[in-house]
Amino acid sequence: MKQLNMSIKHNLIVGLLIALWLFIFAFIIKPFDDGTINLRAWFLISFGFSVMAFLCYAILAVLQKSVYEKISKWNINYEVISLLFFYVIYFFGIYAYYKSPILNGGYGFEEFFVVIFIKVALILTPVIILARRYLIKLILLKEDILNFRGENKLDVLKIKKDDLVCVSNAQNYVEIFYIENGKLVSKLIRSSLKKVQEDFDFLMQIHRSHLINPAHFKSWRNPNTIILTQIELPVSKNYKETLLAL
Repeated sequence: MKQLNMSIKHNLIVGLLIALWLFIFAFIIKPFDDGTINLRAWFLISFGFSVMAFLCYAILAVLQKSVYEKISKWNINYEVISLLFFYVIYFFGIYAYYKSPILNGGYGFEEFFVVIFIKVALILTPVIILARRYLIKLILLKEDILNFRGENKLDVLKIKKDDLVCVSNAQNYVEIFYIENGKLVSKLIRSSLKKVQEDFDFLMQIHRSHLINPAHFKSWRNPNTIILTQIELPVSKNYKETLLAL
């Protein structure tokens, strides 16, 4: 896995689906029923564990977005670490809920881990893995065509992601450089560099006035300048380390 869907919206939707699936599964199947838990208690367990799953996944979504923006890469190691992080905070979250006055659970720390948490993790893991793989497909569907919209209704530009080279600040506008019929062309749109970066988070900032599509990076001209497809841009010292990782 070399990509990560950083969309908070997409990840929150996945978190809601995971929570809903966990609630239905836990409430109907009762995977750790010992015959002493009544219907009300099962509802509280199912509801609480589901809500906690959503909250922990939301925390993961925000944190992984922050990490990805800094390192600009993703692999199976980061994916495993993310899953482990989710389970660590989820374990302590549901254990605190289990021991709270709401449930007043009787299992101790180790018993809770063995009897309850391991079963919950086995239930959740396949769903989380499949959901995160599906999120990658959403990236491909969403980002194949880029839709730039400015403040003016006529400020519209639709191009393929692979054709976008860079975006530069131009006072109250941004200048979008892209390949058309083998040549570098540009279009001014009334917008801000910050908004463009928020809309297209795969773009990498190399200067306070420039964002680049990493796919068009070619080489270094000198310690302060890089060569992209048919254009050269300056690099600020603050962003140099990130760019060196390409």
